[in-house]
Amino acid sequence: MKVAAIQASPVLPMNRDATVDKACSLIREAGANGARLVVLPETFVPMYPNWSIDLSNPTEWPRNLLGLTRNSVSIPGPEITRLCDAARTAQSCVCIGVNEYVPRYEGMLFNSLVFIDADGTLLGVHRKLTPSNRERCFWARGDGTSLRVYDTAAGRVGGLICYEHLQPLSKYSLMAQGEQIHCICWPGWPNFPNGRSNKAVFDVATRAYAIEGQCFVVAASMYIDPAEGEGAGLGNASWTFFGGSTIVGPEGDYIAGPVYDQEAILYGEVDFDRIVLRKAAADLTGKDNRWDVLRIENDAHPYVPFTGSYGDRLVSDMGLFSEAGRQRLNFPVSLQERLRNVESELHRLRESLAAETDGLSP
Repeated sequence: MKVAAIQASPVLPMNRDATVDKACSLIREAGANGARLVVLPETFVPMYPNWSIDLSNPTEWPRNLLGLTRNSVSIPGPEITRLCDAARTAQSCVCIGVNEYVPRYEGMLFNSLVFIDADGTLLGVHRKLTPSNRERCFWARGDGTSLRVYDTAAGRVGGLICYEHLQPLSKYSLMAQGEQIHCICWPGWPNFPNGRSNKAVFDVATRAYAIEGQCFVVAASMYIDPAEGEGAGLGNASWTFFGGSTIVGPEGDYIAGPVYDQEAILYGEVDFDRIVLRKAAADLTGKDNRWDVLRIENDAHPYVPFTGSYGDRLVSDMGLFSEAGRQRLNFPVSLQERLRNVESELHRLRESLAAETDGLSP
């Protein structure tokens, strides 16, 4: 099976619609070339907010944040529908990074990965659990509902974002679900004036995941031409987004890439027999597991300010992770949770009936 990692730039300055158009075109191109899984970079739509928070110009970054918010996507929403249509046309599974906007809470943005199956079905969304460093000024934190591996037309697929690959428990939570292909989405974070570069971090983290999880890794990173970036007018931002996209096998070997300093679509062949061959030496989820000694406790409940029926309604407003949404996405649901769902639906119906009959004679 052929897979693809897309290394590209969003359309600058922040332009949600044009960037979604570009993403759809790239997905269709990769699908036409035979890719059954297509991975695009972190926060590709509309961009990674790499501008500095300059205290000598305190009104600049809020204005940039407003632009980011107005160019982010709601899930579900029209931009996601277009991406699903592109996946269906390409007959390819898709993993793409977006800035996700939650309409109920004007200041709530998430750094999210969207997973789409080859028939255009929206499978789910992973919201970055722990935004790194200055990212906390932009993005809210995700919750345990989104640490999922999806059964797709391309196999069992999961994904994490950037420095989540320095979080061993987050990685293990996906590996332990029998992941066959892992999507790594990097921003192509820039080089630094002091000479430090994240190239080595990206490379080591990507290859280590493949070795540790005995799986394939498709890593997609942004590349932005420095001249194009400078013309975006986003203040004190660095535009040395170098890329580094690659496809790696279960032994940590390069199948394609890494590629730097250019836009490109990388293609690679994935043969699941290689996973079995690798597990002859190391088998995280088989003969080498010790779940009697070490296990993960994952609280797969939505992170919301209220419980009960009102909390369920708020969760529904905040995205896919309502109780009904969890059932659609095949989250395990206990009998107690099902009872809560029924009670919540009854409460909603009573409120609707009361509103319809208000003012009518008995």
